[in-house]
Amino acid sequence: MVSHSATRPRPRRAANAASAFVLDASHDFLTPGADTEAVVGSHASAPSPSPAAGRAAPGPGPLGQSAPFDVDVIVPVHNEERALARSIYRLHRFLSVELPFSWRIVIADNASRDLTPDIGRALARTLPLVTLLRLPEQGRGRALRAAWSASQARVVCYMDVDLSTDLKALLPLLAPLLSGHSELAIGTRLGTGAHTERGIKRELISRSYNFLLRALLHASFSDAQCGFKAVRCDVVPDLLAGVHDQGWFFDTELLILAQRRGLRIHEVPVDWVEDADSRVDILATAMTDLRGIARLRKERRRAHTRQPGGSPAPLTGVIQGS
Repeated sequence: MVSHSATRPRPRRAANAASAFVLDASHDFLTPGADTEAVVGSHASAPSPSPAAGRAAPGPGPLGQSAPFDVDVIVPVHNEERALARSIYRLHRFLSVELPFSWRIVIADNASRDLTPDIGRALARTLPLVTLLRLPEQGRGRALRAAWSASQARVVCYMDVDLSTDLKALLPLLAPLLSGHSELAIGTRLGTGAHTERGIKRELISRSYNFLLRALLHASFSDAQCGFKAVRCDVVPDLLAGVHDQGWFFDTELLILAQRRGLRIHEVPVDWVEDADSRVDILATAMTDLRGIARLRKERRRAHTRQPGGSPAPLTGVIQGS
C-alpha cells in the first residue's frame, strides 16, 4: 500500500548538538585499516542487554569487540549531525528490548564535515555496544565495505540513519540468515504487504528504477534501493571482491552479483516513511545508478563473449517473506 500523504518535517537540531553529551576520557583507538579510525567506548565489551548476549571468544576483533556478535548493525552516515544521536538512541533502545540475539551498533562515518564525528564519538563512549568507524573518503558503499570487512559477527546488516524503515522488520530480516535459510535479506517497499508513505516523485523514480533492473539486468528482487539489508558474513568476502561501486549503486551491484551466483535473497515487506530531511540528491543518484546499470550490462556481455556458447547463469528465485 502506498500513501502520498505529506510527512511532518523533523525538528532542526542546534549546531552544537555534540555539547549535549558528556565525553568519557577512557576509550580505545584502533585502526582496522589504513586511514580509518575506530572509537570503542569503555562499555564496548559489556554484555548486550539482549538474552543471547555475552558469548565469549578470545581476543579483540578489529573493531575492538571481545566476542563475536550474532549481528553487527551498521549505520552509514555523512553529515548527519541532526539525526544521528536521536536515531542511535532509538535504535539502541529497540535492540536492547526486542532483539533476541547478541548485537552491536557500528556508526560508519564517511568523511563528514559537520559535527557527526564528534557526536559519534560521544555515543560510542556513552552507550554500551556502540562503535564509531571513521573513513576519510565519502561513499556509502565504501563505508559498508569497511565495516563489513572488519566485522566478526555472524551477520552484518545496515539501515539508513533516518530509520525510515519500521524497526519491527529487523527480526524477520535477520532470522532467515541466522538460521542458515538464506544468504541475503532485503527490505522491500514494493512487495505485497509493504506500506509506504512518500511523495509521488520518489515513488515514480523508485518503481521506474526497479523496472529497469528487471528489464535490463533480469533482476528477480523487487526493491534494490531500500536502505535495510542484511548479509551472512560467510559470503561477504567473495561478494565484496566482485563489487566495484563505492557509492549508492553498491546495493544494486551487490544484489545483482548475489543473484548471478545463485545465492538466496529473502525479501521482507516493510513499513517505510519518507524522511523529509533526507540528504540524498535524487537526480545525481539516479544518474549514477543508470551509469552503473550500463556498466553491469557491458561486463555481462564481455563475460558471455569470453565463454564459448556462453549463456546467462541461472537466476535464483527471490524468497518472499512476511
